[in-house]
Amino acid sequence: MSLSAEKRCLSLGFIGGSIDSAVGHTHQIASQMDGRWQLVAGCFSRNKSVNDKTAAEWGLSSERTYSTYKALIEKEQGKLDAIVVLTPTPSHTDIVIAALDAGYAVICEKTLSTSSQEALLIEESVKRNNGFLAVTLNYSGYPMMRELRRIIKAGDLGRVQQIQIEMPQEGFIRLDAEGNQTQPQAWRLRDNTVPTISLDLGIHLHHIIHYLTQERPVDVVADQASYGWFKDVVDSVTCMLRYTDDIRCQMWFSKTALGHRNGLKVRVFGDRGSAEWLQVQPEELLLSYINGKREIVDRASFVSEACLPRYNRFKAGHPAGFIEAFANIYCDMADCYFEYKNTGTYTSREVYGVSHAVEGLQLFEAIALSVKKRCWVSI
Repeated sequence: MSLSAEKRCLSLGFIGGSIDSAVGHTHQIASQMDGRWQLVAGCFSRNKSVNDKTAAEWGLSSERTYSTYKALIEKEQGKLDAIVVLTPTPSHTDIVIAALDAGYAVICEKTLSTSSQEALLIEESVKRNNGFLAVTLNYSGYPMMRELRRIIKAGDLGRVQQIQIEMPQEGFIRLDAEGNQTQPQAWRLRDNTVPTISLDLGIHLHHIIHYLTQERPVDVVADQASYGWFKDVVDSVTCMLRYTDDIRCQMWFSKTALGHRNGLKVRVFGDRGSAEWLQVQPEELLLSYINGKREIVDRASFVSEACLPRYNRFKAGHPAGFIEAFANIYCDMADCYFEYKNTGTYTSREVYGVSHAVEGLQLFEAIALSVKKRCWVSI
């Protein structure tokens, strides 16, 4: 395939992700920000009015706007480079498998499914179709997160010993501007074997630890609670984990931590140095060393990864934010797609698929079991 062909704009169809959804507009912007993808078809909502309104606002023709995902899959065969699945997590499995079996490349919003059993069914579909599947996990798209991974891999922190990672939010306990309780989407208020908060927040923390270290969870002890308005669902989870290479991790994620909009914090401790990154200050990485030296680095510092042109849509000092991180992931997925079309498979340090999803779901199943048994559980 020629270089010009590999740089052509790829065509996307959305299933879910209307303008009324939590993630639709983010994906619509992020996917097209660098001109690598173009949204040309969609089934955005089962509500006809919302579906039509979304298509009109995003410039899609009525001929390529569908009332059901099955109609989109049937009618768009041979016309799309990929389908993006943006429906609530509990509906992912059937849609993803249907798209893979129809020959589509599939990009799926996290979490891939609600259980490892479902994820294994998707994995079977990937294998039998020699299919392309990528799961969007956007926090590793931040330039300084990628710089931190480079620092760890280079051994600048020495041998990694401990990781403390947290994602506190307040949505299940904070009042809105009128003094009313917030009302999340209905699917977020139902727990199964794995509490929905683990699928919603915890899966990001699992991904970040693996992204930075390439290590995997071995066993875990955990506790969980419900503190907010919705007593039938878990809204706070705390756990200690042992990872391969003898790394110890502490993980906390919550939707009842007042004062935190999204308090994602990552702290990595090695035997020669440590690093700290906060999403609320995404441009800065705090490094501390065994000799007492401390420094703050950003994209304008003498760094190797975060200074690359692809991460600098505007000059340093103007933060690379949430949507830009998503756009980085979409660029990565475009590269993987072309590799897949050329070779039948793809390899990437940035794009994760079904096996990563299976591992994450198995981890959170073990966390739920640990809470139930009140003991360490092997993963």
